[in-house]
Amino acid sequence: MSTKRFLLAIAMLFTICTGADAQGFLKRLKDRAINAAENAVTRKVENKVDRETDDAMDDVLDGKKSKKGKKSKDSDDANYEDAEVGDDVQNDTKNVKSDFVRGSVVMFEDDLAGEQVGEFPSKWDLVRGNAEVAVINGVKCIEMDKHDSWISPLVKGGIKNYLGDVFTIEYDMLYDDREKNGASSVEFDIMHETEPRDNELFTITYSLSWDKHTFDCSYCLTSEPSFTNKEGHASSNAGPFNDARWHHYALSFNKRAIKFYVDGRRVINVPNAKPGAGWVTWFSNGGSKHTYMKNVVIAKGAVELYERNATDIDAKVAAVEKAIAETGKFVTNNILFETGKATLKPESMEEIQKVAEYMKKNPTARFEVQGHTDNQGSDAINDPLSQQRAEAVVKALEGLGCDPFNMRAVGKGSHEPVADNATDAGRAKNRRVEFIKK
Repeated sequence: MSTKRFLLAIAMLFTICTGADAQGFLKRLKDRAINAAENAVTRKVENKVDRETDDAMDDVLDGKKSKKGKKSKDSDDANYEDAEVGDDVQNDTKNVKSDFVRGSVVMFEDDLAGEQVGEFPSKWDLVRGNAEVAVINGVKCIEMDKHDSWISPLVKGGIKNYLGDVFTIEYDMLYDDREKNGASSVEFDIMHETEPRDNELFTITYSLSWDKHTFDCSYCLTSEPSFTNKEGHASSNAGPFNDARWHHYALSFNKRAIKFYVDGRRVINVPNAKPGAGWVTWFSNGGSKHTYMKNVVIAKGAVELYERNATDIDAKVAAVEKAIAETGKFVTNNILFETGKATLKPESMEEIQKVAEYMKKNPTARFEVQGHTDNQGSDAINDPLSQQRAEAVVKALEGLGCDPFNMRAVGKGSHEPVADNATDAGRAKNRRVEFIKK
């Protein structure tokens, strides 16, 4: 009932009732109705204010700008880099990292059809340990021994030079460590035909334990004369993959580029590795339970090579070499980060790539990697942020094969400006990364 109708009903009762007690009772009803109406209006206003206050607080906590583009007095320099973008911008590079395509000509495929459970799989060879055909949830697979299992597919009668320089390898793997009581460590090894099993051309290792898994790739650099010294390193965190479910793993090698995928998502991307692949092995050991594998496919062909990087890299490295030869350092404003964070933007990798190539061509050179900001914001914010950003650059360089021993991250904050912080152009110059040769 609306307030007006309620008051009208009271008035009608008031005209009917003539006793003093009835009149007093009706007066109290009228007063309560008025109070109820006033309280309803008050609650409505308060609720609106609460919602607006909550929205405003969310904007503040999320670091969003006002509609007028006003910047916080204590914001760091990154707010000026991305003032018109916003922190909720979508990452359009995600699909790029799901670019795996199987090679066009299948050389080896094993779905274990017709295999006898409990026997060693007929299309495989034993390098060391033990393995046999098993059934998991009605599906045949290879059960790799929990203590030591090292196996290799038999391709073309067991030859050791079937991979070549352009190929893909796919497989599914399952492991159950939901109780976190000690999972297996897996090696996925690409071998040169003349080298023994412990001298991999490159290897991808991962431990199926805990909640986050680190995938590591150690590989021979193109400049190395042999197939045994794996000076290159790349790594990535993902997971979990120890959840008793099947997960799909895939490798693409194209002349020099190593790309490794987990469930369709690229986790390793090495641009320049030494070619010469001959054969492949899988090694699992150290776990408290068995590792299971199925659906292994090896094919000729690979993910398309990113040729632009290869053709332009020499000119880009030459610019780094020239700057270091003349000044002892390389200074760049092209390494960018997400607002208020030490997270590298994708477009920064092209600049980091050319620095990485210089460092790999000069493996004995040591560098101080310095992060610099402008003076917008307090030192309490900018100093640790600049240190974290310098560390992020070092980590990216390490992922591209640079020796972390030769790099030291140093955050300089806004204490060493190279331009006037009173202008936008000056602040842009002060936001930089410097590579100082030591």
